[in-house]
Amino acid sequence: MRRLGWLSRWVVLACGVGLWQLLADWRHSAFFPPPSTIASAMHRQWFSGPASHLFLTPDATGNILPSLGRILLGLAIIVVTGIPAGLAIGRSPVLTDFLDPLLQFFRSIPVVTAAPVFIALFKIGTQMEVATIVAGTIWPLLLNTIDGARSIDSVQVETARAFRYSAWEKVRWLIFPAALPKIFTGLRLSVSLSLILMVFAELIGSTDGIGYEMNNANQSFDLTGLWEGVVLLGILGYLMNGILYLVESRVLAWHRSARQGAS
Repeated sequence: MRRLGWLSRWVVLACGVGLWQLLADWRHSAFFPPPSTIASAMHRQWFSGPASHLFLTPDATGNILPSLGRILLGLAIIVVTGIPAGLAIGRSPVLTDFLDPLLQFFRSIPVVTAAPVFIALFKIGTQMEVATIVAGTIWPLLLNTIDGARSIDSVQVETARAFRYSAWEKVRWLIFPAALPKIFTGLRLSVSLSLILMVFAELIGSTDGIGYEMNNANQSFDLTGLWEGVVLLGILGYLMNGILYLVESRVLAWHRSARQGAS
């Protein structure tokens, strides 16, 4: 059944691409190039390099890799800061009541409107781009971690107290594992947002990256080049979510087993 589900998803994708190809060939619109043209341009520009460089061209290593580096750095920062902060706030009713209005206020501010602030603080460059990614992606992870830490079963808390767990043992063996499902939910949302914010930050004034290439293609009226960036972002988003899903399925295998046993 799992193999059939995997096959059906690829069949749907192939049908969608085939329909796109037929419509593009029928319309012959410069604004809507066919997938075959986009794939050929992507191969020529990014994936026709030597095997020793994993078939990546200098254009790919000079633009795709910096964008991925900014995304990974931003996600690493929110994981290191957002998860501990979320666990601490979620387990403290005082902190939750005190900080919740502030968190909801700052979460509601669109990152786009804060771009001038980041430019003034960090200037145009990698620091500004990473700051933009962090500012927009930390909220799903932080708020889901708070919710996960706050919703731990009181019986489990009393059991840990009866066994005289230290504060660190409670975090390691009770709070963090119980909050993991919510943490992964927030992380999936953050990964999706990171791609959007990466492109936005690079469109503002970067000297390299996928967003920079898309901006150049737009200014030179290279519509196929613009579609190359769109398709590449879709592929990267799919791969990143797929990797995260594999990690989540391994890490939370115990959680699914416990739910199945309870049912």
